[in-house]
Amino acid sequence: MMAFTRYKKQAMKNTAVRPVIIFFAASVLLLSFTNCSKSAVVEAAQTSYLQQQFEDNILNKNFRVFLATDNGTDLTPQYAGYTYILYKSTYYNGPMTAVKSGVTYNGTWSSNEDYSKLVISFPTTPVEFVFLNREWKFTKKSLPIMELAPWGTLEPKVLHMERF
Repeated sequence: MMAFTRYKKQAMKNTAVRPVIIFFAASVLLLSFTNCSKSAVVEAAQTSYLQQQFEDNILNKNFRVFLATDNGTDLTPQYAGYTYILYKSTYYNGPMTAVKSGVTYNGTWSSNEDYSKLVISFPTTPVEFVFLNREWKFTKKSLPIMELAPWGTLEPKVLHMERF
């Protein structure tokens, strides 16, 4: 009888401990999922905000070259009369046009997820597009002027485009 009583007491202890362990494990799992989802929600909200800002201030807007320098040489006059527009295919890329005197040149643009990079690609003619065709980083997004410099290099090139 004594053995049975010990077994019954042990079984009761195990039965009482099991729900506590299960509750604790479930709580830990729930908290870890909650933290992940909060982080994902914050990240999604930030991405959504950046996308909205880019769409509201850059996409489908008229821009002109306000300043273009290459190693200290002012290239700005060769861009006089051009109007540039970035169109949206997705939030991260799309077609781009340059229009001058009724002639439209078609190119493309792309950006990374945090909109710190802008890649411009036009045909190599007219020759002034060669300077524009590169990966640019935003050095300042204080519209109406977006200030750009070459991405990943210290080349002394500057491009400022003005929204008008």
